[in-house]
Amino acid sequence: MEQPEAKHRSSKKRGRLIKRAVLVVSLLVVLGGTFMAVRPQPHEVETALAERGQLIVTVDEDGTSRVRDRYFVSAPLAGNLARITLRAGDEVKQGQVLARILPLSTPLLDTRTKSEGEARVSAALAGLRQARAQIERAQAALDFAKREAQSIEKLAKAGTLGSHDLERAKLEERSRQAELTSAEFSAKVASHQLAMAQSALGHFDGKKGQEAEQFEVTSPTTGRVLKIFQQSEGVVLAGAQLLEIGDPTALEVAADVLTSDAVHIAPGANVSLEQWGGEALTGAVRLVEPSAFTRVSALGVEEQRVNAIIEINAPYEKWRLLGDGYRVEARIETYRNASAVKVPWNALFHRAGKWAVFVVEGDVAQEKHVEVGRRNETHAEILAGLEPGARVILHPGDKIATGVRVVFSP
Repeated sequence: MEQPEAKHRSSKKRGRLIKRAVLVVSLLVVLGGTFMAVRPQPHEVETALAERGQLIVTVDEDGTSRVRDRYFVSAPLAGNLARITLRAGDEVKQGQVLARILPLSTPLLDTRTKSEGEARVSAALAGLRQARAQIERAQAALDFAKREAQSIEKLAKAGTLGSHDLERAKLEERSRQAELTSAEFSAKVASHQLAMAQSALGHFDGKKGQEAEQFEVTSPTTGRVLKIFQQSEGVVLAGAQLLEIGDPTALEVAADVLTSDAVHIAPGANVSLEQWGGEALTGAVRLVEPSAFTRVSALGVEEQRVNAIIEINAPYEKWRLLGDGYRVEARIETYRNASAVKVPWNALFHRAGKWAVFVVEGDVAQEKHVEVGRRNETHAEILAGLEPGARVILHPGDKIATGVRVVFSP
């Protein structure tokens, strides 16, 4: 039988063991708590997967729709323009009369000028009467000379008069004929002077109610009236613009782009035309104009720009409400890769002159250098250094570095 003293020693030994165990457990708890307290906490990050897919790079600029072929109809001569009855939007055919130009009216005369004009008319009329009287006198003298020559010719044939008398009579006849011709010419001159004097005075020798001569301006092509520069009747000078004509079903879009972007735009490049008021339209670049121009931006910076001319490929029914001079947003395609490895561009950052990304491996960030190709407004093409499926950190801050623990939402 165990002695009481031995039982007491055994009980004390077990108490000491229990105390030691409690002490060890307490120490471990304290150490664990301290470790967890000083251990770096993982950073919450936003991530995305590198994926293989289509990457399209575009140049996005505002453009203006315009009629491809427009014609400015001008007045070919000065005159009085009759009121134009056409309106903007009216259809016209080739050769159709667009406007009529009448002769300019005679200017008003003051009393002195009118008196002088009337005096010139009277003098010209008197001169004409005098010339006509000279014609009558010359005609009578010619008739008499002809009769005299005929009589002398008969006497010369009978031998009564000599050939000298006959020659004198013929000479007299020719002289009288020349006088008649001169008188008739003088009458023509006097008639012309009378007409000029009457015209200067504002008198026109025409039938009452006869319409004045007019010049008809016709349409050079079939289309619609886009704009009328002078609707009302009035005096126009030679070369004054009257109307603008074009075919609104033959529209194109002119988008001015930076010259640095224009060098990447090839003829035939696909274009998406948006924000014009209807559904997006398809188009293609017809040409990039060879001459650039300077334009000041909203920030006051001078920019060199050039127009890219775009043809609309969509059926007319889809854009029939699109008119001349409308604003259009053009997205011109400059690059397309159907199987590009791409990541959101905000995952990229520069390190030592190279592009890099942070990749999440397990729960730790690892920095990787990558080779970047083309970029658009959302993604960048990765040419080397990253495989599809890799998880990259978006917007990496200063606290993200290689070996840092991160936590993210799957």
